[in-house]
Amino acid sequence: MYSVQELFDKYGEHLGLKLVVGKNGMKRPIKLPEVHRPGLSLSGYMKNYVSQRILVFGNVETIYLKDLSKETRLERLRNVLTPHIPAVIVAGRYQPSRELVRFCEEDGIPLLRTTMTTMNLLSKLTLLLNEEFSPTMTCHGTLVEAFGVGVLIQGDSSVGKSEAALGLIERGHRLISDDVVKVRLREGAYLEGSGPELTRHLMEIRGIGIINVAHLYGAVCVRDDKTVDLIVKLEEWDDRRFYDRIGLDEKYCDILGVKVPYHILPVKPGRDVVLLIETIVLNHRLKEMGYNSAKEFNSKLLETISKKQNERKKVRETHAQSAN
Repeated sequence: MYSVQELFDKYGEHLGLKLVVGKNGMKRPIKLPEVHRPGLSLSGYMKNYVSQRILVFGNVETIYLKDLSKETRLERLRNVLTPHIPAVIVAGRYQPSRELVRFCEEDGIPLLRTTMTTMNLLSKLTLLLNEEFSPTMTCHGTLVEAFGVGVLIQGDSSVGKSEAALGLIERGHRLISDDVVKVRLREGAYLEGSGPELTRHLMEIRGIGIINVAHLYGAVCVRDDKTVDLIVKLEEWDDRRFYDRIGLDEKYCDILGVKVPYHILPVKPGRDVVLLIETIVLNHRLKEMGYNSAKEFNSKLLETISKKQNERKKVRETHAQSAN
């Protein structure tokens, strides 16, 4: 469960956060990736109030509380500061009120403050929480960028994934992660792949060992993350298996609810795997622009067959008329 302490440790400096009181409550879980300004709730309207969101007190809330009588101020604060509140942040240059400090200290609610403006804090904190709460998974493979397309190369152990990726890097393409790829769902619409911090820019090549791609080929040949646009699975060539020779049937792989184009690439001696992967990528880009070579070939084939059938029909009709 994601906690206030994790948020503070990772983004506290970036957001300019400082702890006022509530150190014992830093392990409180953050269950929703949402931030709430309790302006309407402080006015006394508590219908549909969700108490599991981080509260942000901006300049408006602070000034409004000062204008209330002490009894009303205590009542309104007690209403919004429920036991399920993860944390309270006071934005802007205003100091938190004594009542707010006292309630947070008594209930063990972390009270933080920052000099960042309220709107700036809300936008940044919302983006950071959405990133932390976005679904993730880890998969085995090598992620590279080729011609601007993120290609996840998968396959059984020792089939040649890292060697294929190394060949692509040598041709000027980029490495994102080797062996372990962390995939994150972004905005519920696309996938972003990255690698662990420990193995970033490193590759394991059997017979050679660990190599640093950034040191060998330069920083231009690596990047930290990339969208996963295409999956290529390498497998040993099997003469008993039928491999698609036209490409009309497009395959997809479902990852975190997103369908990613999927290609099976049989490997055997004499096949230039690097060239074939580049061809798959270029063909994918053509499809994205609305040009499909397989469908165009199929249309021409059907047109030719139809034309031949019409010619034969005319010949038969001519023979029939001649016989009569």
